Amino acid sequence: MEKLIITAAICGAEVTKEHNPAVPYTVEEIQREAKSAYDAGASIIHLHVREDDGTPTQDKERFRQCIEAIREVAPDVIIQPSTGGAVGMTDLERLQPTEIEGTEMATLDCGTLNFGGDEIFVNSENTIKNFGKIMIERGIKPEIEVFDKGMVDYAIRFAKQGYILEPMHFDFVLGVQMAATARDLAFMVDSIPAGSTWTVAGIGRHEFPMAAIGIAMGGHVRVGFEDNIYLDRGVLAKSNGELVERVVRIAKELGREIATPAEARQILGLKER
Repeated sequence: MEKLIITAAICGAEVTKEHNPAVPYTVEEIQREAKSAYDAGASIIHLHVREDDGTPTQDKERFRQCIEAIREVAPDVIIQPSTGGAVGMTDLERLQPTEIEGTEMATLDCGTLNFGGDEIFVNSENTIKNFGKIMIERGIKPEIEVFDKGMVDYAIRFAKQGYILEPMHFDFVLGVQMAATARDLAFMVDSIPAGSTWTVAGIGRHEFPMAAIGIAMGGHVRVGFEDNIYLDRGVLAKSNGELVERVVRIAKELGREIATPAEARQILGLKER
């Protein structure tokens, strides 16, 4: 099997310090959490940013500050800004981090999602097409975020129409709209085009079971405070690095080596830095 790419989603837009005091808000805290994940073995930092009070923002300058701070402590890590932002943001707000020069990857959500309660994360067909077109123009590889099988089908359709370049890289986020089981992950993996790469992110208590299954299947893994704040049942993780360390231990038990950022770029077809 090829080496394992570990992505660390270090803060997200919904989880707060009230959930776990280690969730980062400030530039310095984001730098700290990115370093902890990188030092533990993550080669990709999936990045949301916050104002100092924890308010989610897609402000380009805030992203720039956080990216520069991360580069100081993890110069070769792949930084993957989120274009998801937070529920209720406009398309133009969400696209701001793709304007930053040197952006290698960014997320591209391929469908509308029931996010809990009355919250709906809207991604219309035109939004998906527009985001894909802009990423092609800016030389950014999208990570196709999918929460159910229909979103895979959208990605394939829009790739055929020229809005997404192949080979595609998928992130299967399981445990929100679609169940997080081995059956469901296998179904998703069997649904993507040959030559695609994929990562699995299990939400909450599903994080480590899905990571283990994904590793054994030859895929890649995402962990981090955006998806899960616990190291064990009732035990809060002290850092994103602790979550990455757990995945590294599982990978070693299953015979998978961990990819460096340079090796991750090669696997994903990104340019060398």
